[in-house]
Amino acid sequence: MRGWGTLILLAAPGLLGAAEPSPAGYASDAKALDTLIADNYAYLDRFPDGKAPASPQLAAERDAVHDRDSLLRYAEDAITALADHHAITGSSFKDDYALVPTYADLWIVRGAGGYVIDAVRPDSPAAKAGVTVGEKLVAVGGVPIDQALTGFWGRIGLDAAGERGPYGARVLAAGRRHQPRVLTLSGTGGAKTLTLPSLYDDHVDQPTLTTDGTTIRINNSLGDAATIAAFDAAMAAIPANAPVTIDLTDTPSGGNTSVARAVMGWFVTKASPYQVHNLPSEERETGIARQWAEQVLPRAGKYHAGPVTVRVGRWTGSMGEGMAIGFAALGKRVCGTRMAGLRGAVYDFTLPASGMTVKFPAERLFTVGGVPRADFLPLSCK
Repeated sequence: MRGWGTLILLAAPGLLGAAEPSPAGYASDAKALDTLIADNYAYLDRFPDGKAPASPQLAAERDAVHDRDSLLRYAEDAITALADHHAITGSSFKDDYALVPTYADLWIVRGAGGYVIDAVRPDSPAAKAGVTVGEKLVAVGGVPIDQALTGFWGRIGLDAAGERGPYGARVLAAGRRHQPRVLTLSGTGGAKTLTLPSLYDDHVDQPTLTTDGTTIRINNSLGDAATIAAFDAAMAAIPANAPVTIDLTDTPSGGNTSVARAVMGWFVTKASPYQVHNLPSEERETGIARQWAEQVLPRAGKYHAGPVTVRVGRWTGSMGEGMAIGFAALGKRVCGTRMAGLRGAVYDFTLPASGMTVKFPAERLFTVGGVPRADFLPLSCK
């Protein structure tokens, strides 16, 4: 999954064919990661004193780093401590937890009396098993959810307070990669325990998009350049001035602005702002704030004057969310439920000795009206 942003490369001997780093090199990368987060993570204001979460356990793990595996484990834990689904490592272990939202089929929030299912991904294992909105997640693998969350966070010296609770519940419900999940749910019909496959093993290849009359559904392909030609062909087949629906409800993996601007470019006649970027790292370094608006431009020979509706939901993530606020800025109707709420534009950072990559939000993103993208609320589709 590639977010949108800038590739930032530090000196990376491991990528240039140099010898395997020494234990001291791996140890220095662990410390470098802490500095990268402190200097570049765009949402440090979420945490007390504006500092990333820390604990004696994380410090001890960092100080024990001596090889690639121990560095990756520390990097995963330091990134997890941010409780931000838009922050991940570039590599992983085979038994890591599934990435949310790309490989999740349940969206879970903290509600009255526990952790409540807010959305179920259509056509997913959970949907096919009859899981419904409003049910509560009460246990994972037979372990009560509060106890499971204590274990999930306690290993790195943190608790499940605040955003960490629902974040952890979503990760636990998504399960380990390539391993079935055993989830106990409760609802009006009582408790039930389900064994569900991992979405890593339930993947079905789809075309970049599908069309049904004047509805164009983008199938998690906002990072695929082929989507541009496919969208252009779909639009060319729609009668002039006909209403168009663009379905972004299956775009959890994000994408890039080239595809997004190509799609939105069909619906503008002049350069138009669609989102605002803010780069906190520059202000931290220089004391001078940096912020700018990004524009979508018209495309020669490609314009549709008819009304447009954009559908979104919990599996509209990252660039899909950027398109949603963009279409809203263009005066188009955006409807559905809350989106994934993935924060900011993701940059890739490469650790200097090992060449290991970490990815996290380095830009804050806003609507043209100044609302944080993660807080944008669509209209009801009813």
